[in-house]
Amino acid sequence: MNRRNLLLTTAAASFMALTAPLAAHAEDAPIRLVVPYAPGGPLDATSRILAERVRDSLGIVVIDNKAGAGGNIGADIVAKAAHDGLTIGLAATATHAVNPWLFSKMPYNADKDFAGITQMVRVPNVLVINAAHADKLNIHSVDDLIKYAKNHPAKLNYGSGGNGSAGHLAGEMFKQRAGVYALHIPYRGANPAQLALLAGEVDFNFDNLAAAAPNIKAGKLKALAVTSLEESPMLPGVPPLSKTFKGFSIDTWWGLVAPAGTPKAVIDKLNKAFTDALKSPETKTKFATMMAEPVPTTPEQFDQFMATERAKYQKLVKASGAKVD
Repeated sequence: MNRRNLLLTTAAASFMALTAPLAAHAEDAPIRLVVPYAPGGPLDATSRILAERVRDSLGIVVIDNKAGAGGNIGADIVAKAAHDGLTIGLAATATHAVNPWLFSKMPYNADKDFAGITQMVRVPNVLVINAAHADKLNIHSVDDLIKYAKNHPAKLNYGSGGNGSAGHLAGEMFKQRAGVYALHIPYRGANPAQLALLAGEVDFNFDNLAAAAPNIKAGKLKALAVTSLEESPMLPGVPPLSKTFKGFSIDTWWGLVAPAGTPKAVIDKLNKAFTDALKSPETKTKFATMMAEPVPTTPEQFDQFMATERAKYQKLVKASGAKVD
């Protein structure tokens, strides 16, 4: 083989290596979307809605639930997958902002092992108190709660879905900003924590709006504030905590990521398909039933958002003292 043919062969091989992921995508091979949580929850449900919406543009998207270790098992599968765009995953507050500081050993690097595709959803958390308890203690606003806590030191407690959960960290942030004390009581999941609140075992919770909404509407829980920067259209009339404490913001969010190194052309194709789906009226209507707000972004915006969230939760987790070995 002469030098000219050798150079041509080498160039062709390099071109094929670079374009192989794009070719695989062009053949409409099924895309595996790893959801690092069990079936049935809002993260799973919204993923399945989007999988159906992108069928025409991306082909078949198969939802693969890989729960365990606070979401780390599923996230690690995505981190170590081939960067061809055929395995993508769900990135959530826990897996990409809280767990890196909560777990002493992490199987993946949340900062370096993923490429953002788009944020999917934002769901505010809500500060709720047992309605009957609120009437008994005359607590009908955030100011009332703070006043009661200061006038009755060490009398209040609050529940959460576990150490390091969004509800736990929101509670710690509230205590710091308000200058009050309330004992944290962790439960094994958000549902047991809400049941404890309904039963009067704890005084207040920071719960996911999607989970708390039915009991708020039924009058069993009283919503004092939402944890988003602005008032939530999902719960009109309930003020944001940022009105009392500037910059207070702890939302539950999730989005889509691919393994780091996935070609930009593949990321862009995935981004267009999923953001188009997120913008559709049908998606907005279905998400609204789960109190979830679609948040389509560019890949760069989602990467920056996750980095900002990691920095925020690093401080919160350290202040809370929560740790998982």
